[in-house]
Amino acid sequence: MCGIVGVLSFTNSSFRVTEPYVIRMRDVMSHRGPDGAGVFISDDGRLGLGHRRLAIIDLSENATQPMTNEDGTLWVVFNGEIYNHAEIRAELEKLGGHRWRTDHSDTEVILHAFDEWGIDCVHKFRGMFAIALWDTKKRQLWLIRDRIGVKPLYYSIHHGRIVFASEIKALLEDDEQQRSVNEEALYYYLSFNAAPAPHTLFSGIHKLPPSTWIRVNEHGDVQQSRYWDVWDHTEPLTNASEAEIAERILSELRTSVKLRKISDVPVGVFLSGGIDSSTNAALFSEGEEQPVRTFSIGYDRQYDSYPSELEYARKMAERVGAEHHELRLRESDLFDSLPLIIRHQDEPLADPVCMPVYYVSKLARDSGVIVCQVGEGSDELFCGYPYWNQSLRLQRYSSLFPIPSPLRQLGLAGISFVEGGPTSSYRRQWSCELLRRAFSNRPVFWGGAEVINDSQKQHLLSPRLRKKFADVSSWEALQPIRQRFEEKAWDKSSIHWMSYLDLNLRLPELLLMRVDKMSMAVSLEARVPFLDHKFVELAMSIPGAVKCRNGVLKYILKKAVRGMIPDELIDRQKQGFGVPVFEWYHTKFGEYLAQEMKDFCQNADIFQYEGTLPFLKKRGWALLNVALWWKQYIGSPATTRSSAGQVTFQSQAVDQHLPLAV
Repeated sequence: MCGIVGVLSFTNSSFRVTEPYVIRMRDVMSHRGPDGAGVFISDDGRLGLGHRRLAIIDLSENATQPMTNEDGTLWVVFNGEIYNHAEIRAELEKLGGHRWRTDHSDTEVILHAFDEWGIDCVHKFRGMFAIALWDTKKRQLWLIRDRIGVKPLYYSIHHGRIVFASEIKALLEDDEQQRSVNEEALYYYLSFNAAPAPHTLFSGIHKLPPSTWIRVNEHGDVQQSRYWDVWDHTEPLTNASEAEIAERILSELRTSVKLRKISDVPVGVFLSGGIDSSTNAALFSEGEEQPVRTFSIGYDRQYDSYPSELEYARKMAERVGAEHHELRLRESDLFDSLPLIIRHQDEPLADPVCMPVYYVSKLARDSGVIVCQVGEGSDELFCGYPYWNQSLRLQRYSSLFPIPSPLRQLGLAGISFVEGGPTSSYRRQWSCELLRRAFSNRPVFWGGAEVINDSQKQHLLSPRLRKKFADVSSWEALQPIRQRFEEKAWDKSSIHWMSYLDLNLRLPELLLMRVDKMSMAVSLEARVPFLDHKFVELAMSIPGAVKCRNGVLKYILKKAVRGMIPDELIDRQKQGFGVPVFEWYHTKFGEYLAQEMKDFCQNADIFQYEGTLPFLKKRGWALLNVALWWKQYIGSPATTRSSAGQVTFQSQAVDQHLPLAV
C-alpha cells in the first residue's frame, strides 16, 4: 500500500516537470507511505513519477518505487497488492526473457507482466491496485484501477498536462489546478452520499472508475476502456443445490482470506461481532500458530440508535483465541477527529462511520499491526440490509400494477403536484418519490445509500441551483449502470440489480473510500476478502432466490458459515457499523452542526439555510460534510467569488479539458 503521483506534459505544452513539483505533491501524502519515498523525472522533463512507500511485501530497498524494468523501457508506480504475484512470477520465469532484481516484489511482477502481455496483463492480477505505467518506447502513460475500486486514483487534465495521484489533495498542490465546486457532482452526492465516478466534487478533477484503464499519449490523446464486468464472468448456478452453493462460497472465501494474509508485516482483523467480520476472523485463524489480532470499537455508553456490539466481538475473539483490542469512543472524539477526517476524505463522504473507522485503524496501527482485513462487500453481495427486503417488496408490488403508458407520460407532473413542501413528512416525501419512479418505469432501488431525493433537493438548494437543476434527475448518473445490467445480466431480478448497482456505486465511491482514506490516514492497509473479484463472480452466479429465502437476509451465506461462527452471531438481528449521531444531535454536536450550516449558507451559494433545517436531524452529516469540505478546500482566504456566485481558486484559467473516448 502506497501513495502514487505523476504528471505527463504534452508536446504542445511549455511546461517542464521538475523534481520539486513532483515531491511537493508526493509528500502531501506522506501518511500513505511513511517507510520511504522515490521520484523519477525523465531526461526531457516531460514525465515525472513520485511514490510514498508503506512497505508490506518485500521490504528490501530493491523493491522501492518508481521502479523500472531491466532495460529502462517501462516505469511503474503502484498502490495496492497483487496477491497472486508469486504465481504470475513463476509463469513469467517459465517463459524466460526477464531479469529479476527483487526476491518477491509484486511491483516488479507488474512491470514484467506488462512487458510480456501488454495491458492484457491486468486480467491476470488478483488484488487491489491503482497502477501508473510509462512506456518510454511508445510514449504512452497507462492509468489502471482494480476491478472493484478498492484503491482510488484521481486525475486532472489542464494546462497541457495530465496529473494523477492517489489523493485529490496531491493534485491541489499544483498551483494551476482549478478549485471550484462541481455542481453536477454535488447534485448527485446529495442522492448517493458520494460523487459517482468519474465525478468528484472538484470541477476538472476526475476519479478513474473501477475496472477501467486510460491510455494517454504524449500529444494528450486519451483513450478509456472498461476491462472487466462481473456479468462477463458468471456461471449461473441454477442447477446447483443449496449445499453445493454453500460449500463453494466457503471454499472461495477461505482462499480469499488466505491470499489476504500474505504479508511481510503483521496482519490483523477488524471485528464488529457481525457475520462478516466474524467469518474473516474465523478463517484467518485457521492454520495460524500465533493468535489472530482483532480490533473493535464501541462507545462510552449504550445508545438507542446504536447498541454496543462489543459483547459479540468479544465472544468471537474468545472463540478463535484472538489477541483482542477494543476502544470506546465519546462525543468529544468526534470533535477531535473531525478536522482530520474532512482533510483526509478529500471530498465529502456522507457517512459518519468514517469516525470509528479512523479510530479502529489507529488502534490497530498503535498496536503494531500494519495490515487489517475488513468485512465490506458481504451485505451487497448477499442481500444483508433490511431495507433491501423492503425495496424488493415495493418492486414486486409495483410490478403487479403496471402503469399504462399514457399515465406514465403524465406521471411526473401529476405526482409533483401532491408532494407538499419541505415540512411534509419524511415518509410521505419518499412515498411520492417511489410513485414517481413507478410512473417513469424505473426501478424502485436507486442505491443503498440514498440520502435526499430529487424533489427534496428543490427545497434544499439555493435559488440559483434550484433553477439550474430543475429538470435534472439523479437517475442520469445510474443510467449507464442500468444499461450494462440490461445488456449483460444473466438474471435481471431486482435483487441482482441491487447488488450490481451497489457494486458499481455505493461500494467503490463510499464504503471502500471511507476504509481507504481513514486507514491510510494512520498508515494502515485495509484488505477486503469479500470483494476478491473471483468471490464476487461466484456470488453473482448465485440465483437471487437462494441469497434471500423467505425474507431471511444472507440466507445462503449464513448456511455456508454456520458451525464456523456461533449461531448467536448468525441469527441475531442485523446491525450495521454505526455512530450515535442521532443522540449527539441533541447535545453539543447539534449546536455545532446548526452553526456550521448557517455560516456555510451565508458564504456559499449552494444551500438555503431554511431549506437545510428539516434535514439536519436525519441527514445533517451529509450536509455538514459539504460545509466543512468547502471551508477546508474551497472557501479559504485564497479564494474569491465569481459574479455567478460560484467559488473559484485564484489561479490562472484552466485549459479546455481534452475529451475522453469512452
